[in-house]
Amino acid sequence: MTERATNPSSEPDDLPEPRRLSGPPAAPSPGAVTGDARPPHRALIFTVVAMALFMSSLDGTIVATALHAIQRGLHAPINWTSWTITAYSVGLVLTLSLAGKLSVRYGQRRFFLFSVVLFALASLCCGLATNIYLLIGLRAVQAAGGAGFTPSATAIVVENFGAERDKAVGLFGSIFPIGSMVGPIFGGLFVAYWSWRGIFFVNVPISAVLVVLCLRYVPRDTGRRAEKQRQLDVSGMALLGLGLVTLMVGISELGESGTRVWSPPFVVPVVVGVIGLAGFGRHIRRATDPFIPPLLIAGRGFAAVNVLNVLYGGATAGLIALVPLYAVDRYHIDALGSGTLLAAEAAAAIVMSALATVVLRRTGYRLPLYLGSTLIALGIAGLALRPPGVSAYAWLAISCCVAGIGAGVSSPASRNAGLQLAPDQSASLAALRSTGRQTGSIVVISITTAILSKAVHPGEVQGVVFAAFALLLVLSMPVITRIPEHHGSW
Repeated sequence: MTERATNPSSEPDDLPEPRRLSGPPAAPSPGAVTGDARPPHRALIFTVVAMALFMSSLDGTIVATALHAIQRGLHAPINWTSWTITAYSVGLVLTLSLAGKLSVRYGQRRFFLFSVVLFALASLCCGLATNIYLLIGLRAVQAAGGAGFTPSATAIVVENFGAERDKAVGLFGSIFPIGSMVGPIFGGLFVAYWSWRGIFFVNVPISAVLVVLCLRYVPRDTGRRAEKQRQLDVSGMALLGLGLVTLMVGISELGESGTRVWSPPFVVPVVVGVIGLAGFGRHIRRATDPFIPPLLIAGRGFAAVNVLNVLYGGATAGLIALVPLYAVDRYHIDALGSGTLLAAEAAAAIVMSALATVVLRRTGYRLPLYLGSTLIALGIAGLALRPPGVSAYAWLAISCCVAGIGAGVSSPASRNAGLQLAPDQSASLAALRSTGRQTGSIVVISITTAILSKAVHPGEVQGVVFAAFALLLVLSMPVITRIPEHHGSW
């Protein structure tokens, strides 16, 4: 049986007890903190993990402005060149859950260092790639390294920050938008003043600094001998990978010219994907030590958190990423102007995420989730409208800012809501959150672009998509009532 921890600063309301899902009790690592003790070098520990998360987020978008240069440099067709972006996203989806499991198996500090080294080596090889097919494969390997950052960084913070861990984890929500915002800018600068290869080479010295700082300041892992003796759930990994990859391929294929919903290139991979995911769900319910415990996916509190992460996190981010395309197609705003709309959204999310983190212990989880979700829906709905007397750019910028404010307000609450239910599973939960967000983003982008590829007036059609998605967000808001409420630290 589990016992609720007594915490004078905590005021739980309808809160399931934090639980340990599997494995032996973990002893605190040397240098780790418990209770309200301040960890040694706390600022430096957070700087190390923040730099890694920033680098991973940066590489998700930095390639966007270098696509044309890559196409010319490697003499590649544009449809294959665009896979340098897709391969990174799909690679993250496939490896995030595995990374969470390996972080627990081998220790968060050790796996963090491994991920940094893998990311650096893959980045170096990407910069040296001589053909587009090799570059695409290396981008998937790079994503495998980047996938290890989120679960291991989250586990490092949870284990070493004691009563301050909710605030530190909440600040993660400010890091990812910064990387997404400056990625295209950095990519443009490298292409303009150096080479597209520089967008990959720059990761190597940054990674070297991370390794040195991690070895110096992040406390060592405890021995996890019992955990190491447990076998990895290879069958579960295979089923999840099969389901996700084939489903993504099928959805992407729907955007190809001539493909219909009854076309075999769409139907076959989708059917295989559904069978794979159904098999994965059946497998984890029967396995002794499943790849992802069923409780983390559909257990009380966890299911609602996962829905929010997929819908209000990943799917919303994917739709916002298409705003520049919308600005060009419907309002004929130039590329530079349309790109700054994303900067406005990201800046709003960064500021509000930091502020929401500061007051999270007083507000609890549900209030910021309701407020943030409402603002996100209003911002998305605003993109579909254009009131008279306001310039298109100004209105789009305001709408993006509103959506960004909503994302920033809700991010710390949604991130902490799952983690505090099972702190000992922080690595797996962080990986599951990122997997859900990546999946939601890829699905929304694939479906939207498939719709637009067959539209006579894509700008107007995209406006309808924004309106429909805003309605879906509003209809989905009751799921917030299923989020366990919590005040104070955890």
